[in-house]
Amino acid sequence: MANRSRSLEVLVFTVGAGTLGSEIAAARLLAPWFGASTIVWANTIAIVLVALSIGYAIGGRYADKDPRPAGLAKIVLIASALLAVVPFVSGPFLRQSVKAVDQLSAATFLGSLVGVGVLLAVPLLMLGMVSPYAVRLTVDSVADAGRTAGRLSAIATVGSLTGTFASSLLLIPVVGTRRTFLIFAALMALAALPHLTRGRLAAAGVPLAILALVAVPTGTLKASTNGEKVVWEKETEYQYARVLLDDDGQRSLELNEGHAVHSLYTPGAWLVGGYWDEMLSLATTPSGGAPGSVAILGNAAGTTARAIGHYFPGTRVDAVEIDGELTEVGKDQFDLTAPDLHTHTADARPWLQATDRTFDVIMVDAYRQPYIPFYLATEEFFALVKEHLNPGGAVIINVGHPSDSDSLEKVLTTTMATAFGQQNTWRNPVTATSTVLLGTAGSDPRDALRNAATTAPADLAPVLGATAARLRPGLTGGTVYTDDRAPVEWLVDTSLAAEAQ
Repeated sequence: MANRSRSLEVLVFTVGAGTLGSEIAAARLLAPWFGASTIVWANTIAIVLVALSIGYAIGGRYADKDPRPAGLAKIVLIASALLAVVPFVSGPFLRQSVKAVDQLSAATFLGSLVGVGVLLAVPLLMLGMVSPYAVRLTVDSVADAGRTAGRLSAIATVGSLTGTFASSLLLIPVVGTRRTFLIFAALMALAALPHLTRGRLAAAGVPLAILALVAVPTGTLKASTNGEKVVWEKETEYQYARVLLDDDGQRSLELNEGHAVHSLYTPGAWLVGGYWDEMLSLATTPSGGAPGSVAILGNAAGTTARAIGHYFPGTRVDAVEIDGELTEVGKDQFDLTAPDLHTHTADARPWLQATDRTFDVIMVDAYRQPYIPFYLATEEFFALVKEHLNPGGAVIINVGHPSDSDSLEKVLTTTMATAFGQQNTWRNPVTATSTVLLGTAGSDPRDALRNAATTAPADLAPVLGATAARLRPGLTGGTVYTDDRAPVEWLVDTSLAAEAQ
């Protein structure tokens, strides 16, 4: 009886670890397709809790009908096998989900909800059956029921904590998402074997088959859809990232869901089109020429930093990127170089808070379409930015937003105006989904751009002139966001839903 109790405790612990470890891995599995926003995390957690709740209810009833350890073992073996299949079937299924999202121009919420539900609901429901089943098998008398249930619940919780930290801090960074699923599935299947009274040898094939899949090469996580070649991809500590190479030799960096390109590089070219050229142009507004110092918060693979180094070689560039892997791939595949370049692996706002440097220009390019870090969109953040600007300095912000929606831009402009004044906020609409905002304490930035164009290199001068022609006063009518209340995801989701109607 003591041996059976210990083996049940091992099983409960392992299932707890596998359940939470799979939840963490599931969010990573969805990230290349739907991103890693709070919305996606909320949907993942919701599906896990609903599936487990149903499993608890079914497990208790099933245990009363068949109170045998072998019955519990079979449930775990089936759940383990189903969980091991998840990373192999996720690609085609999630690809179709993304197509549906793109057709609706919305539904990240529904897409991620359905995606997690279809992939994980059944195995997690079966894993939820384990705890009440184990309690039924362990309780010898009613007098022991409370103590037994409490002990097993504590063991399951410790297992859940172990799975959470093991997946997030060890397994996903070291072996990747797919193998994380497989390792947890194999461990749970192994823990179930001692509870089988017969057929144990045949059942041993389940964990052995799962472990064999660990050796299968992972290949490309997310195939290209426009003919580009995936030349690099990695699940970093923060996100899924990949580099695409097109037929013209241009490299592009995509992160997570791939709705936006975060860096571009064409050998021999420094002007790449899009918002990067606009940010480069607006860097001349404090002085009407080359800035003395620029901080880039959200450098990615360094498209803007590289351009500044080429056109303004005397400018000091502090390039801040939270994901060090992006900096490395920038140096390796995007020619991330500049005469006075200083790279920093850090989160944007804490880095700015900690540095004692001030800058002529601070660029914010850390907004990830369609969602943005809320703490980079608040009154307190823009006050911090202004504190780190030299007199007459400027802040330049790349804002990705839903197509033809200005709600996010209004909020950011109004919030930025609390530090710079509404009369000193400007907008440069680049595309239907991208606007570059400018906040400055200097004179009319359009005059500065025109002055800069008179002495700029021949290829940069027309870009400066075009930027001056497009620059307009910032929009009004937005709500001021604060560190306490900044519902940026709710705002974006509302905009997407309105666009889909």
